[in-house]
Amino acid sequence: MLLFVADLFRDTECTNLYAQANAASGMAVNDDCKLKFLELKAKRTYRFIIFKIDEKLKQVIVETVGEPALSYEDFTASLPANECRYAIYDFDFVTEENCQKSKIFFIAWSPDISRVRSKMLYASSKDRFKRELDGIQVELQATDPTEMGLDVIRGRAN
Repeated sequence: MLLFVADLFRDTECTNLYAQANAASGMAVNDDCKLKFLELKAKRTYRFIIFKIDEKLKQVIVETVGEPALSYEDFTASLPANECRYAIYDFDFVTEENCQKSKIFFIAWSPDISRVRSKMLYASSKDRFKRELDGIQVELQATDPTEMGLDVIRGRAN
């Protein structure tokens, strides 16, 4: 019985730590974020999804979705130059063996010129948000466009 109580305490302790970590950012994840991600992953309905934190609602919401025909340049042009965002990009490529493949990228966009408060909010909410999106294959952190250029994406996809 003592072992059971100790195990119960450990589980409770972990649960409390998890709750504290989520409370630190206080950001919930809107159900539409998960739905759009599943549509991208399973049905390839979108090329990309851009998410933002709505501070009034205290949740991450979908800001923009890109149709499958849009290019990587269209995606990068959709990111604000001075505000943080999370983004998912479905990158299609051909391997050296001439096989068509796809990788789902998670990009934490945090430009140097964005507000410090915004950078902190996005950084503290990132891990919880990513846990809600099952199927991310590659993660990138970018503070300027060169850190997420097409050459970087290609290099990380292989």
